[in-house]
Amino acid sequence: MPCSSNYRASKRHQELGSDFYDIVRPAEFPQHTLRYRNQRWAERVGLGPLTDEEWIDHFGRFAPLPGSFVQPLALRYHGHQFRTYNPHLGDGRGFLFAQLHDVQDGRLLDLGTKGSGQTPWSRHADGRLTLKGGLREILATEMLEALGVETSKSFSLIETGEELERGDEPSPTRSSVLVRLSHSHIRIGTFQRLLYLDETDNLRKLLDYTIRTYMPEIWRDDEADRVPAFLEEVCRRVARMGAQWMAAGFVHGVLNTDNINVTGESFDYGPWRFLPVYEPGFTAAYFDETGLYAFGRQPDTLLWNLFRLAECLLPLAQQSSLEQALTTFEPALHREFPAAILRRLGLQSKGHEQDGVLAKAIWTFLHESKAPFEQTFFDWYGGLLSAHRAEKSPSADLYAQPFFEPVRAALGTFAPSPQIRLDHPYFAQRNPCTMLIDEVEALWAPIAAADDWSAFERKLAEIRAMAEVYGADPAH
Repeated sequence: MPCSSNYRASKRHQELGSDFYDIVRPAEFPQHTLRYRNQRWAERVGLGPLTDEEWIDHFGRFAPLPGSFVQPLALRYHGHQFRTYNPHLGDGRGFLFAQLHDVQDGRLLDLGTKGSGQTPWSRHADGRLTLKGGLREILATEMLEALGVETSKSFSLIETGEELERGDEPSPTRSSVLVRLSHSHIRIGTFQRLLYLDETDNLRKLLDYTIRTYMPEIWRDDEADRVPAFLEEVCRRVARMGAQWMAAGFVHGVLNTDNINVTGESFDYGPWRFLPVYEPGFTAAYFDETGLYAFGRQPDTLLWNLFRLAECLLPLAQQSSLEQALTTFEPALHREFPAAILRRLGLQSKGHEQDGVLAKAIWTFLHESKAPFEQTFFDWYGGLLSAHRAEKSPSADLYAQPFFEPVRAALGTFAPSPQIRLDHPYFAQRNPCTMLIDEVEALWAPIAAADDWSAFERKLAEIRAMAEVYGADPAH
């Protein structure tokens, strides 16, 4: 039992049965060096008192957490990858290690891994994660959480002492194992697998398990009502996530159906990027040659993925009811996007119509001016109360141009949210915290050259200062 811990463990996912996962063994690594420990979230799940050695034992050697799974579960799923169906997916370098509850709100949370070794779904790959890949995921999740985006949380990163060969990194490169905390790992691709195998009973079992576990408020006793209610709820959650990505200027990179979970948190990041400036065609993945998953195409891609989920539910519901449920997505997206923009600006809502006017004005300005994306939200956080600060911004000349006037006029109708902190030291600087690709490479360079983690630690501190300002809800 972990020393002095007060966590509440679960093994609920096992209730689904062995048709949904494979019991696997973790890899045995030659070395365990703790590189990152998310103490804030360790406290939230009752694991805060663990010593570093206990931490490594559980999240590097994967000694079971008492009360949860005795052995890890490699989850089974399929998916569309760049819109080509692949029936040979599944957890190939990860597994569901444990489940436990948020001690504040009781939510069930998963501890899942990346780089923990080969499974039946590895397809001849080594099941490992590069250290740089682990660092990139930490930076993505910390930044997104600070910006109020629904996201998994990077929980632990341990360097494991192996040399890996990779085509997209100078090789050999250092190895690691990542543990992430997420509300669920039930993907659209989990449902797709059961449709592909024509396992209608298991499809029904997964649906009912998911509703009872993650969204009990939408339960309907009649299956004909329950199925479209589920699809509507997933549409709302995925729309909220997508709207938050857009307001954050975030490009996920690989929006395959196996990378979208039904509870609506961002996870399984590919070669993600944040926008330097507003550019709808900005693409994160070097292998996305057609721009399928470009920034401006993300909402359409999410809806395409939701259509694939609806197809999976056809054995359980009328097509007309599922088509109607899918119409939930677009209004939800249009409702959530202005809300996300207002949150980024620290302003109180004036109702959907006026909120939409401001969001459109901001978006038009960013498009026409090519102003630095994050700088604009930094400069105008608090609305017109920050005009004096914006006048000293590197973008001040752009704010003096006619194309900014609709933004200024719209801002004049909004009041700041009561809880915002314009006196926070974060605003003493001229530039915001950003996470552009050149910065990521600059953070990695001293680690690769001299095992110097100081720049990385400073960046985490900067991100967390930004999180204090934006009041990111840690329960997201």
